[in-house]
Amino acid sequence: MAAAQPTPSRAAPSWDEQIRWRLARGEETALGELYDRFGPLVHGLAGCILDDRSAAQQLTREVFAHLWEHPDAFDPAQGSLRSWLGALTRRRALDRLRLMHTDGRELRARATAARVQYVVESLPDPLRESLAVTYFDGRTYQETARRLGISEQDAKHRIRLGLELLAGELCEEETAERAGRTKWEQPGAGRTDAAGAGS
Repeated sequence: MAAAQPTPSRAAPSWDEQIRWRLARGEETALGELYDRFGPLVHGLAGCILDDRSAAQQLTREVFAHLWEHPDAFDPAQGSLRSWLGALTRRRALDRLRLMHTDGRELRARATAARVQYVVESLPDPLRESLAVTYFDGRTYQETARRLGISEQDAKHRIRLGLELLAGELCEEETAERAGRTKWEQPGAGRTDAAGAGS
């Protein structure tokens, strides 16, 4: 008798896939975990763009409510949940500024600064700390090494890796934002004809 063929093992779903599945099932604990993990990043990004604490709090609630109501709007194949939430937050914050007739150059400057801050804050601590000391405090890599108590080689490595991750994350966020524009946040998407007719 021939031996049974082993069935190919399927990789375990990622945290992003699991949380989407749990949100789709209506698990409130999933929403709590999601907020605990990404709430500070979403709020920080909204605050950086809107420059208004209460508006940032309101927008943060709206972003998480949107995902709670439409978990299928996030597609793990398009990028990470963190990047998707960042793109959604940024897009909605900029829409609010446009409604307040904010100048286009100011919009772009706020959006760029907020995106960089959002990504830098999500980097691992040693990389974030090295980038902050070097770029935001205006120090050389030698000064960064002394200040952090690490070797110059380690400082260079952390800075280079941090910048590579920053560039990669910004690229992923842009991709998620483009996908979001075409797939998730189109004008009128998710509205009924009656609701859309009145706007």
